[in-house]
Amino acid sequence: MLHRLLTLALVAAGLTAAPADPAYDVLVFSKTAGFRHDSIPAGIQAIRDLGAAHGFTVTATEDARAFTNLSAYEAVIFLNTTGDVLDDTQQNAFQAYLDTGGGYVGVHAAADTEYGWPYYEKLAGAYFRNHPAIQQATVRTGNRAHPATAHLAPAWTRTDEWYNYRTNPRPTVRVLQSLDETTYTGGDMGDHPITWCHPQGQGRAFYTGLGHTIDSYADPAFRAVLLGGIRYAAAAAQADCRPENGYTPLYNGSTTGWSQAGPGGFTGTDATLTSHGGLGLLWYSAEEFGAYSLKLDWKLTGDSNSGVFVGFPASADPWSAVDHGFEVQIDATDTPDRTTGSIYGFQAADQAARDAALNPPGSWNTYELLVEGERLRVHLNGVLINDFTNTDPRRSLRQGHIGIQNHGDADQVSFRDIRVKRLSIAVEGEACTSGRGVRVVQRASAGGGAVLGHLGDGDRAGYGRVSTQGAASGPVHLVFEGRPGRLFDLDAFTLQYAR
Repeated sequence: MLHRLLTLALVAAGLTAAPADPAYDVLVFSKTAGFRHDSIPAGIQAIRDLGAAHGFTVTATEDARAFTNLSAYEAVIFLNTTGDVLDDTQQNAFQAYLDTGGGYVGVHAAADTEYGWPYYEKLAGAYFRNHPAIQQATVRTGNRAHPATAHLAPAWTRTDEWYNYRTNPRPTVRVLQSLDETTYTGGDMGDHPITWCHPQGQGRAFYTGLGHTIDSYADPAFRAVLLGGIRYAAAAAQADCRPENGYTPLYNGSTTGWSQAGPGGFTGTDATLTSHGGLGLLWYSAEEFGAYSLKLDWKLTGDSNSGVFVGFPASADPWSAVDHGFEVQIDATDTPDRTTGSIYGFQAADQAARDAALNPPGSWNTYELLVEGERLRVHLNGVLINDFTNTDPRRSLRQGHIGIQNHGDADQVSFRDIRVKRLSIAVEGEACTSGRGVRVVQRASAGGGAVLGHLGDGDRAGYGRVSTQGAASGPVHLVFEGRPGRLFDLDAFTLQYAR
């Protein structure tokens, strides 16, 4: 009955209950050596309710001696702890537990804990500094694929006690939510993360600054944040929690710069693209990419079929991407070279790694497609599952467009938060289209490609199909030989870009 009531509450709030997980155990630790929150009992009860509804067992304690044997627990939750709550022996045991695969969830005042233990600052992500009065504020969701935040809209207005932190954790964590300091008074961080996650040794860490008030723990939306954080920390759900900086959004609610090729298309609602009909392709026509990291979040409905295409030339025909580019497949069932994570028709994913990293249909997943030269690496929820090098002379990953597929009427896939990070540009000899004092020479040692010969001071090489956007973030190299090849000093001649 409790499971049914919680499911109904989630549906009423516009949320979806998490899929069933294998049974696991969590420890809720709420010891305080400083300020004590009156919301602790409500927090414990909320976690017990979540455990009863979602198949995990909850043990609550304020006895730190429990830390000398944590092997029975998949995650440990620091619920509004304050001050110095662990002695040296307990700290060492907790660190060993985390570094060998355990999980940590910190809630609100967990950041006001263990100031004298540097490892804990890294674990929590940041230490508490101060806070203004309890008030309403807008929380911006920066990651809508993580199980803790996938149910939320891009903006969430709520009342809580909003912490300022001693340092900004963004460089070392994956920020899931940030505070909009223009919507309340007393925020002084500028860029103000409030919920985040990160790998910790072989384990996982999740922290949210929400959860000061008693009312928070009766809110289905906040309970879903807690549930997702617990599921991630306990390895019951997968997410890419590596730090992420330097990405430019290609889609986050606006399809400006995108073009539809072929039948069907995508409907955009709540900054989410959902496919209909097909076989077609929504492709980013505003720019071609060379070396880059492409990240996007995706979700399948049942055994649907879709994919992400890279390295194809501009065309209004979706079959051009099939014939000239590469598809990173999204499909729950098919032959190994045509299931999720495969380079369709070329190379299967590492199926053991893929299966361990994959969230099931109905859940969000994150791809990173890392393209450098003719090499394409596929990360699923932060785990490398495919490392492919193109040897087909009729295709090339070195330059091209990206796109997402709407496969057909029976296939439904959703995408969110498509973003790209342009890497330092590497230009190979065969890309030269004009020059003075140089010539392009075919050479077997260049991976079957070409090199520039007869180089000298004052020589010039021209390139007519090289994207230089983002080059300021890193060095621009000419690669003349091999994969990777020798790098020549740019001072020896001039690069001429045709725009």
